[in-house]
Amino acid sequence: MKLRRRQFLQFTAATIAASLGPRLARAQSYPARPITLIVPWAPGGLADITSRLLAPQLSERLGQPLIIDNRPGAASNIGTETAARARADGYTLLFVSNTNAINATLYEKLNFDFIRDIAPVASVTRTASVLVVTPLLPVTTVPEFIDYARANPGRITMATQGSGSGGHIFGEMFKKMTGIYMVPVPYRSSGPALTDLMGGQVEVLFDTLPSSIEFIRAGKVRALAVTSRTRLDVLPDVPTVADFLPGYEAIGWAGIGAPRNTPTEVIDRLNREINAVLDDPKIAAQLADLGSDVLETSPAAFAKLIADDTEKWGKVIRAANIKIE
Repeated sequence: MKLRRRQFLQFTAATIAASLGPRLARAQSYPARPITLIVPWAPGGLADITSRLLAPQLSERLGQPLIIDNRPGAASNIGTETAARARADGYTLLFVSNTNAINATLYEKLNFDFIRDIAPVASVTRTASVLVVTPLLPVTTVPEFIDYARANPGRITMATQGSGSGGHIFGEMFKKMTGIYMVPVPYRSSGPALTDLMGGQVEVLFDTLPSSIEFIRAGKVRALAVTSRTRLDVLPDVPTVADFLPGYEAIGWAGIGAPRNTPTEVIDRLNREINAVLDDPKIAAQLADLGSDVLETSPAAFAKLIADDTEKWGKVIRAANIKIE
């Protein structure tokens, strides 16, 4: 009887070892050639700068070059579709962001399903936005702005970085929670929107901090509040929107994804190495200079963040009836 039990245990151990063998070997041999990181935005933007900031250290840790492949177009959908159709072997990765979560509802016809087709690997950063107004507007606080908008219905214009952009959606949530009406005015990017905001052609803008910070410091636009849950070190005197609208939070995030069915052991290896890069104080400081905080998570936690944001912004988009074909 003891012999049979011993034989059973030996057989079980051998079976487990046999099943784990290929996986362990694959994890140990990966990567064996250069890795391509698709950045679905044009060169020079925050996504591109962030990816190029991380690439050298990640390449060193992986022992292979990390090649940045910019695939801009259709608010990141072109590059995302390219990654979704790529071979799931760990040699094609995707720079993902909260834009992907917004697009999942914003676009009715996509040739991919972001949550289904892109496996979360690791989050990288989170970035707050800031509610800024033209200095010509006679308000200095969020309550004053809300009162002014209610007293001037239909006269407040809200610049956006394009219909369905993060700033647009953040503003729509603000409208929904306050009951005020602001007329969206789409621009191609933050640059021209800020120019018109300074001149008084539009009254308000929800902008990423990296775009607005220098204009705020120079007094060319007025910051009323940040969209994060807590105040920011770079703007310590600026309150949060949530100080006046409990529950309001609008944060941009970025990270790395891979085609679905990419081996779990490969994703786990990438997650460990990316988090190790983010642990470097120099990297954290450089990201802080871009207005971003380090955001380290496991693949599972990153998946939850993506799912939660997709649901959150989906509700806002449907309530505002925003659609892009």
